[in-house]
Parts: sequence; C-alpha cells; structure tokens
Amino acid sequence: MTAIETDDLTKSFGELRALDGLSLTVDRGELFGLLGPNGAGKSTTIKILTGQLLPDAGRASVLGTDPAVDPIETRNRVGILPEREAPPSYMTPREYFAFVGSVRGLDDPALDDRVDEWTARLGLTDKLDTLSTDLSRGQQQKVMITAAFLSEPELVFIDEPLANLDPIVQERLRRYLVSYVEAGNTVFLSTHHIEVAEAICTRVGIVNEGALIDDREPASLGPDESLLDLFVDNVEAADLGAGASADA
Repeated sequence: MTAIETDDLTKSFGELRALDGLSLTVDRGELFGLLGPNGAGKSTTIKILTGQLLPDAGRASVLGTDPAVDPIETRNRVGILPEREAPPSYMTPREYFAFVGSVRGLDDPALDDRVDEWTARLGLTDKLDTLSTDLSRGQQQKVMITAAFLSEPELVFIDEPLANLDPIVQERLRRYLVSYVEAGNTVFLSTHHIEVAEAICTRVGIVNEGALIDDREPASLGPDESLLDLFVDNVEAADLGAGASADA
C-alpha cells in the first residue's frame, strides 16, 4: 500500500522555484531517503507533505489524506521532526511532552512509559525538568525526536535527524529507525548524510532543483558502486544539462 504519493508538485518563493514537478511514491513499510544538495527542495517537500505549506500546483497524498485539503488530519496521523526546530524556550521537556501527549490524546501511563523509553534511549532523563533555553542544541534535538515518536505514529517525517547528536545517540537512533520500519511503519527521511542513507534506507530518491532525478534501492548497487558516486554523478549531470539548456 502507498504511504506517500506526489504528482507534479511545484512550489516557488518569488523567483526561486523550490519544487519543479516533483513526483514520487513511498510505500508503507519503507525507510525512504530523500537526498539532494542544499536548496534542492527537500525541506519544502516535507513541509508540503505535512500541511505546513501549500503547493502552487500538483497534488499530494499522505496516508490517503491530501495535506493541502486537511492539514490538521494529516499532522494528527504522522510524526514530524523538522530541521533546526527547538521546543518552546519557556517549557521544560517534561512540560513539552505533556503538551504533545494532550494534543495526541495519550493517557498519562502511556505517555509516561514512552517518555521514559525515549529519554533513556537518547540520554535525556536527567534533563526533563530543565528549561529548553538552558539545553544544548543537541539536547533540544533529542527533545524534538522524542516528541515526534511519542504517539507511535505509523509514518514519521524526519529532516536531518542526526544534526547535533553525538555518535552513540546517532547509532541508537539509526538502529531504532530500522526496527521501526521492520515493524511495518514508514519513515520519510531527508538527510545530507549519504552514508547513513546507504546504510539504513530501503530506497532513496535524489532530487536536484526541485525535481526527482533518480530513485533506487541502495541494496541494488553493485560491488563497485556507491550511493555517493551515484549522487554526485546524477547531480553533476543534471547541472550540466541545465547549463546546456540555458546556453541554447
């Protein structure tokens, strides 16, 4: 079954075309990695799929719901870990988790169990009553990771999840994402860490200038191939093609 589908999505910010006819499909139970250089449209894609932005044209479906038509329903059914977002500065992690739990309709015992599980996994237990403004950037990232998974959603959107995390926590999160997908859930992962995508993603899409230019399973790469080489070759070829078209 399909978890995510986009058809010819376009989005511009003034003269900048962030998405240029993006079409892709993600099946349920996939750990899908979206790779691309800076400004390729990765974060814009996630914002449209989670109902935070409206596309200029095209359509999207997330778990059977159009996020442009019903953004609240979409966000209620998925987890979201945005890039560079922190919890409210006036809240402690415990207070923020209680807020997220109330929005998601979690009862206190379930919420407490999940908070205990995630804060232990991420090394955040001793920071539960510290104001967000007094947490390091990495600790704030751990709070946002925990919040994204509190309701145990069947689909999670993750934008650069490993930023600011120490290597041990990075590895714990990578292992969890693999087990989460093996349990039948779906992850849509945007990352610059190509080695992470190659190691854990079941399929990757490469975007450049807002369009999908390649889509394949890392496991299908030959012994002399790497996802990094594929990424560089595709992006350079797309850039050369765009340059040739502009000069024509």
